[in-house]
Amino acid sequence: MALTLFSRTRTAIEPEHAPQPWPEIGETWKPEGVVVTQRFLGLAGAVVLVYTADTGANGTYYSVACLGCHFASAEDRQRTYNRRYSLADAAKVANEHATTCRALPRDLPARPDDDTAREQLHAWVRRARRNTEDVQLWPSDLDLIRLTLQRTNDWIVGVFQQLAVDQPEALRIERSQYTDHAFVSYYARRLPQD
Repeated sequence: MALTLFSRTRTAIEPEHAPQPWPEIGETWKPEGVVVTQRFLGLAGAVVLVYTADTGANGTYYSVACLGCHFASAEDRQRTYNRRYSLADAAKVANEHATTCRALPRDLPARPDDDTAREQLHAWVRRARRNTEDVQLWPSDLDLIRLTLQRTNDWIVGVFQQLAVDQPEALRIERSQYTDHAFVSYYARRLPQD
């Protein structure tokens, strides 16, 4: 008899890990390509997200973005080494922002179609090009625009590879000869000299 008081069974309506709706907007948002780990509520209702887009070779790094005032941060610029946020650091930044942000919630960003997302990446590569040298590009450099891009790393890498084929003057791929696994680097090519 006592065991029945403390046992609880899940029903089909209540799955084990069902996402809970956001009380401020009444829905759950799961943008493709990111994992939202924490949400903070600002003073006027804007949501501040802590999210990750990739588990890198050196660990998992997190970014912070406010869905009200356009605040976004992926690194602590006061540090000289390992500037990317751990989960604890990102949560601290998100909480600090949420306690001062007076922005109202905006509509959730719509997922762009593939052509629009591809053009966003192409424009990003064009802006990365410099006059003096090739610039190495990492998919993690895109973390701050992941909520509007809403694409996985595999999709982004596919776009990079196609761009390197279609526009070799803009982007090159370099495969490492020093590792057993296929480590690939992407470089925005130096701008042509006049």
